[in-house]
Amino acid sequence: MKKIDLNCDMGESFGVYTLGLDSEVIKHVTSANIACGFHAGDPGVMHETVKLAKENGVGVGAHPGYPDLMGFGRRNMACTPEEVRDYIIYQVGAMKAFCTALGVPLQHVKPHGSLYNTSVGNEVLIRTIAGAIASVDRSLIYLTLGGAQAPLVKRIAKEAGIRVAYEAFPDRAYTPDGRLASRQQPGAVIEDPKIATERALRMAKEGRIIATDGSVLEMKIDTLCVHGDNPSAVEHVREIRATLEAAGIEVVPMNTFI
Repeated sequence: MKKIDLNCDMGESFGVYTLGLDSEVIKHVTSANIACGFHAGDPGVMHETVKLAKENGVGVGAHPGYPDLMGFGRRNMACTPEEVRDYIIYQVGAMKAFCTALGVPLQHVKPHGSLYNTSVGNEVLIRTIAGAIASVDRSLIYLTLGGAQAPLVKRIAKEAGIRVAYEAFPDRAYTPDGRLASRQQPGAVIEDPKIATERALRMAKEGRIIATDGSVLEMKIDTLCVHGDNPSAVEHVREIRATLEAAGIEVVPMNTFI
């Protein structure tokens, strides 16, 4: 039976501000990418979100980003590789500490926002990220965008001694070169649950994505990401999971098959 992971970005609330529908979305996913305080989240939110993941049997991932609370980590920053390395070690270390305190393993690391996007196809950044992850814990899975960059990431991850998982986004539009369309473009975020579900099934069964120009992109896909800050997030993820399972696809945490 084909297996796939279903992940969601979570723990993005901060202080008295609540963002996302974590307590509802987490019932339908198998992995959670939890903000580590740099682009969103805070110690209390991190603790509660790891606890929530544990209660629902969901794999925990660190979601490190640039130190950009004002811009939610979506703005580019001119950081040196050494700075990026230290940002990642700092955030993954904090998340790992909460996991240890609550008795759950840290499963993976997924860069957030601009750090994620600018690393696509960027050998220096990929090496920096993989090296930082490996320096903390080589059992962690490096979660990154699938597609044309997959061979490069696979080689670098192998050299670093870590595993890698490739993801796709049913609720995001793709450019013809396999990158995520800018959120500033109309239609970059797909809000129709039916369309997102159809895309998710094609991704999981065929490893194919329809780009904005209608071209077909083929790629290895281990996990699908649904955004928890989307107003239709709960409906999206519920329908996607039900459709995948009805098609005979087993939805399980990535560490069970990567």
